Amino acid sequence: MTTLTPCLWFDTEAQDAANFYLTVFPNSRITDITYYGEAGPRPAEMVLTVEFELDGHPFTALNGGPEFSFSEAVSFQIDCADQAEVDRYWEALTADGGQESMCGWLKDKYGLSWQVVPRRLVELLADPDPGRAQRVMAAMMPMRKLVIADLEAAADVS
Repeated sequence: MTTLTPCLWFDTEAQDAANFYLTVFPNSRITDITYYGEAGPRPAEMVLTVEFELDGHPFTALNGGPEFSFSEAVSFQIDCADQAEVDRYWEALTADGGQESMCGWLKDKYGLSWQVVPRRLVELLADPDPGRAQRVMAAMMPMRKLVIADLEAAADVS
């Protein structure tokens, strides 16, 4: 099977970002670092790429320059088992300059977008009772960090 590896474009922060993500996700590691050489286009010996894994998933961080930045059009979804996991990822990724957004979305301090999603939300949205599912959707929309207890309470309102 072909491996798909997201490549994240940074100006100069590729190694710092990879090191940060390793502190957030378990079972993560840097697998390789390459450097610019005399041919440029950036200074020789500057980090070019950082190959790393987040909980076994491959990523590449590239110091490509200031030409491009992240947007909300692309995000990474974190499947969380429970509220404690939601809270842990939310706090880690919004720390040191990250920004909360709506409906469980956030930007980390590098501007990369993440969706921190509890499995329970998916279950509630798939409820066979369309009224319950719609109440959950309505409760989720104004939330920043998703709170499972509040979503469940909204589902159970009659």
